Amino acid sequence: MIADLDRTIRNLLINEMPISDGEIDIKFDQPTRDWSARLTRPTLNFYLYDVRENNTLRQQQWQRANGNGRDHLAWQKRMPYRVDCHYMMTVWAAEAEDEHRLLTRAMLALFRFPILPPEQMLGEMQGQPFEVPAALARHDRLTNPAEVWSAIDNDMRPAISYMVTLALDPWTEVSGPIVRTPILRTGQAHTLPHLPQMVQISERAFIGGVVRQDAQPQVGIEVAIKGTGYLTMTDANGRFRLGALPIGSYTLIAWPPHGKPKQTDIAIPQPSYDIDL
Repeated sequence: MIADLDRTIRNLLINEMPISDGEIDIKFDQPTRDWSARLTRPTLNFYLYDVRENNTLRQQQWQRANGNGRDHLAWQKRMPYRVDCHYMMTVWAAEAEDEHRLLTRAMLALFRFPILPPEQMLGEMQGQPFEVPAALARHDRLTNPAEVWSAIDNDMRPAISYMVTLALDPWTEVSGPIVRTPILRTGQAHTLPHLPQMVQISERAFIGGVVRQDAQPQVGIEVAIKGTGYLTMTDANGRFRLGALPIGSYTLIAWPPHGKPKQTDIAIPQPSYDIDL
């Protein structure tokens, strides 16, 4: 993933500065003294000096995953980690004037994209689940550049911080049977927490199912419970959810794109609320 981020940064600069005929090298190396002595042309270098999790964007909850048409199962997945990649951008040329000119062009190109554009992304970067923010020349980054240059044993020169936040996903999808009818009971208990002693006041249920046509889940189909005002629409997997409803008998109505509405009698609870158009 980080290697594809390097390729994306290079691609963005080549297209935006622009750079033609290889007149400028773009590298991602540690800028040591020996390294800089071997340079033969003007060079933009992005040294990745730190990678750490972004705690501000951390999310621990689960998210629904696409079951790829397997609508008899519920699929979930943990949220990916958000990671900050810290680069030190430097410019190398024979003359200071050329360095400053190249540094300005690079900064102008990167400032134009506080969010990396999807059309410029390469490799695994194309599958990022979130926008990819990029922050250039932040005042709270590289606060003591002299220490960095001392550590890599090279002469000090202008160094610009560049931070890109990636999503890294180490998780796999997990599945389980779909819950068709969760029931919510409310009441009063004389001596909590003993549930058997509760005097029941009401019992309501949520129902869910899949709308299909020719065995294929249907997206964007309106589904309602006749005479109740409950109305919803199927999601990308053809699923719908309605409630909360008192236990009893009802009529489900689904409106296909063409033709008459399909009515299905149901009794809550029951094993399935699927609708075939």
